[in-house]
Amino acid sequence: MATVWSGCSTSSGSFVQELPPRGKRGGGDGTRFRPRSGGRTRGDARQAQALSAAMVTVGACVCRAAPCLLDSEVDGKEDVEVGFRGVDSEPHADGHDGGKRRGPRRRPMRPTVFQKEMGARSAPPAMASEPDRKSEHGASRLHFLEERDEETLSRRLIKLSQNNKVRSATELFDSMRASGLQPSAHACNSLLACYVRRSPLTDALRMFEFMKAKGMATGHTYTLILKAVASNQGYVSALEMFNKIEEEEDSKKIIDVIVYNTMISVCGRAKEWMLVERLWRRLKDNSLSGTLLTYDLLVSIFVQCGQSELAIAAYQEMLQKGLDPSEDIMKAIIASCTKEGKWEFALSTFSRMLSAGMKPSLILFNSIINSLGKAGQDELAFRMYHLLKKSGLKPDQYTWSALLSGLYRSGRCWDCLELFQGIKAKHPALLNGHLYNIALMSCEKLGQWEHGLQLLWMMEKGGLEISVVSYNHVIGACEFASEPKVALKVYQRMINRRCSPDTFTHLSVIRACIWGSLWTEVEDILEEVAPNSSIYNAVIHGLCLRGKIGLANRVYAKMRSIGLVPDGKTRAFMLQHIATD
Repeated sequence: MATVWSGCSTSSGSFVQELPPRGKRGGGDGTRFRPRSGGRTRGDARQAQALSAAMVTVGACVCRAAPCLLDSEVDGKEDVEVGFRGVDSEPHADGHDGGKRRGPRRRPMRPTVFQKEMGARSAPPAMASEPDRKSEHGASRLHFLEERDEETLSRRLIKLSQNNKVRSATELFDSMRASGLQPSAHACNSLLACYVRRSPLTDALRMFEFMKAKGMATGHTYTLILKAVASNQGYVSALEMFNKIEEEEDSKKIIDVIVYNTMISVCGRAKEWMLVERLWRRLKDNSLSGTLLTYDLLVSIFVQCGQSELAIAAYQEMLQKGLDPSEDIMKAIIASCTKEGKWEFALSTFSRMLSAGMKPSLILFNSIINSLGKAGQDELAFRMYHLLKKSGLKPDQYTWSALLSGLYRSGRCWDCLELFQGIKAKHPALLNGHLYNIALMSCEKLGQWEHGLQLLWMMEKGGLEISVVSYNHVIGACEFASEPKVALKVYQRMINRRCSPDTFTHLSVIRACIWGSLWTEVEDILEEVAPNSSIYNAVIHGLCLRGKIGLANRVYAKMRSIGLVPDGKTRAFMLQHIATD
């Protein structure tokens, strides 16, 4: 018995063969239509109805014998709810030209087979049997499929899904299911990906459950649905789904390293490095070997989260597996090593980059030079500097700062000052306050107050903003060289330029004045500064060491009167003075 889908017969044979021959019924004269008479017979009505249902068109390509309309064969637009019923433009075998196009007629809407199957599982029986139920992407129509080859129809479904033809792909999928045809796993994955891109999450979840029930789910299926859940509901929901999938016996054999990579990426975007570490351990527990992408994700996530130890561990495991790290990964590892002070591992990674033919950037050179300078490896730092120049790169302010700092930390203060003079002569445009401060630190350590004053004057002349740190270094150099009067002048210059002195400034200038026997200046500075226990304790210590016990007693009495607490050394000095008396 023939079944009618969307106005088309599903019985065997084409629709043209089922139509009664025109011209033989009635008068047999071969005319196209019999003249309309007052009394129309039932056979005429049946003939007109069969003619009307023979072909369906939507203003584009028409499948003969059935209205199987594929959007990939039309103008690229989704078909609308209202279709046009008419006959084909080609003449039939009996000479009939098909007649003229008739007016629009609304097709009856039916629930999809896919939705019926999924709705029967999730919804109550009363709701699942409703004939007018619609899916998330709209009503779907069933079509008679003249093509019966599953592979061919699956390719059509893949093409529609890739072109984001949601409705047309859904109708083809439902029609295949209703016809007892099984789409391929690739086609189902393509339709699932289309739902993920263009439909609500509920459609994708229904498709996912259908594929699981039919045993068609692959690793790519899990990857698609986990990404969709993470994008719509967050990484927590995606992780819960992944845990449930991992517990299922059937899914354990399907989950591959790509699915783990997906979850590592999802958790990494949320900066949940602890979850990433757990996924990494579970990957190894399940006897799955990480790919290059796995370790790229691990290293980058751990570096971004500040977990240098884990990043280095992932990098070492990557090398043990014989995988070649990318340039970005090696840069990230070098950055982590330099941050943690592991200059040896950073240097070996840098050598691997050079062996692989990669060209390190200036930032990478500066990072390694800075790490070597902090470790006191000034010779290696200058070797790296010469390699930088051979690579065709030009040193910048960070390069010179790393080299100067390396020389200062190695105790080579004179070499630091000589290098600074060379920078000033050859690269004056690169000089900044930080480079001047490194040179002033060397002057302070060497007691070169004259050279420090010269650098301070050059900073003022160059229009650089002089910070309180710069003044402190010069005053410290004067203290070291026992030049209290020069220190006082620098201190007054600092105040006149509206640079507020800090505690270190007052301590340095007071110590210089005490050792220079400038007692009046010491008392004047104490009157100017805000009450500070550190400053008063330092003054009392200096006065007692210099034998100024009377002045020390007055300062101590003032200190107690304003509520400052003396330290242990100050009490010891006062008790010693009382015992002596």
